Formats: sequence, structure tokens, C-alpha cells
Amino acid sequence: MNFISQAHAQAEGQAPESGVMQLVLMVGLFVMFYFIAIRPQRKRQKEHTELIGNLQKGDEVLTNSGILGKIIKIEEGYVVLNVAEKVDLKFQRAAINAVLPKGTLKSI
Repeated sequence: MNFISQAHAQAEGQAPESGVMQLVLMVGLFVMFYFIAIRPQRKRQKEHTELIGNLQKGDEVLTNSGILGKIIKIEEGYVVLNVAEKVDLKFQRAAINAVLPKGTLKSI
């Protein structure tokens, strides 16, 4: 009987410390998650928004679907790409994945 009462006494004495440790652990996990997942995603999103905002007529671009083309017309939310002779395709601006160096299309 004495052993059981000692076990209850130890458990009651350690409860506040374990609660603080759980809080520290939760905060630590959130901070780690922020630096591993949230922060890099926001950075990529900001860079993509900048890329889309700086598109100009004549830029050679790569779309998310892998289509290469040259911008011939920029509209409000769309761009028109020339992908082959007499073949123009219209894409949403958000579908542009990268701006390629000048002359890339001729070298392919």
C-alpha cells in the first residue's frame, strides 16, 4: 500500500513540469515546421509572382506543362505564346514556370 501512495505522490509532483515540457515541445515543432515548410513555400511564391509581373513581349518562356514558346502578346491575365510557325497558344500568366535566356528556342 505504501508503494502505491508513493507512486501517486510522484505523479502529482511531476505534472506541472511535464505540462511545461509539452508546451516547449509543441512550440519547438511549430518553429521547425515553419522553417522547413512554410517559409520556403512563401519565398517560392513571391519569386513566381515577381516572375509573372516582369513578363515582357519577346520573352522566351517555359510553361508548367513543358511547352516552350515566345511571348507575342500580353493581356490582363493571359499571355499568347508562339510555339511554332503559325501556331499561337493562349495561357494564363500563372502557367508560366520560367523565363529562358534569349536564343534558347533557336538552339533547340
